[in-house]
Amino acid sequence: MASTDTTPARDGNDLAGLEAGLDALDTAPAARTPLRTTLTGKVLPPTVAVVLVLAVWQVLVWADVAPDYKLPAPADVWDELRAAWLQGTLHEYVWTSVSRGLLGFLLALAIGTPLGLLVARVPFVRAAIGPILSGLQSLPSVAWVPPAVIWLGLNDSMMYAVILLGAVPSIANGLVAGVDQIPPLYLRAGRTLGATGLKGTWHIVLPAALPGYVAGLKQGWAFAWRSLMAAEIIASSPDLGVGLGQLLENGRNNSSMSMVFLAILLILVVGIAIDLLVFSPLERWVLRGRGLLVSR
Repeated sequence: MASTDTTPARDGNDLAGLEAGLDALDTAPAARTPLRTTLTGKVLPPTVAVVLVLAVWQVLVWADVAPDYKLPAPADVWDELRAAWLQGTLHEYVWTSVSRGLLGFLLALAIGTPLGLLVARVPFVRAAIGPILSGLQSLPSVAWVPPAVIWLGLNDSMMYAVILLGAVPSIANGLVAGVDQIPPLYLRAGRTLGATGLKGTWHIVLPAALPGYVAGLKQGWAFAWRSLMAAEIIASSPDLGVGLGQLLENGRNNSSMSMVFLAILLILVVGIAIDLLVFSPLERWVLRGRGLLVSR
């Protein structure tokens, strides 16, 4: 009697259909996000949040929860901003700090990346330096300002030294974490294909460690920016110019809370702008390259 079991054929057809469906998903063009969706999903929420903060701030001023010299009105901070703009000093405050922060971060990137690779790939170096890097990352950046001033004096070199000591451990530890999360199969496959030494590092290790590395870069920038603000607040000299940290300290010395609030807001705006313009696109690129982000 002939068999009527068609399970193998049916399974083969199901598998072929599944593969065809997956291929179709891979090759389907991503639809362009409508402008209205972008505005309502990305622009409207932060705008509403800012408006709510300003409204609560103004209500607290009207309620007299604190004297004017302790809690200035939003209009007073706006007047301070407008005065700095008209005097031509506003862009100097911002550029002095941003230029230092970016240059210091690039130096930290150049040092922290090879250091992280060395710690991740050489067991003896990890045993010797790994705990030190973790300890340095947990050390408040402000602690480095007094010795940096004594060693290097009141100059830009002192600022960059504080930035490096704050940012390098975070970048290195982020890369170490990324390397530790690489599946061993990737490394074995790379060696089989001849990707060893520097080639293996460039073509296998670094691309596979990108998620952890990018997280370390983002944290490294945060540490670099905070370290710079601490250095500018503590170390003041006419030769250093006036950055945002020094503007904050000048507001305290002059008992001008409107100037203090202006400095705080500018520091916050710069941090948000760097994240939105640099690190968020970089994170999306990494996630999209791994198929974890279709559209965002």
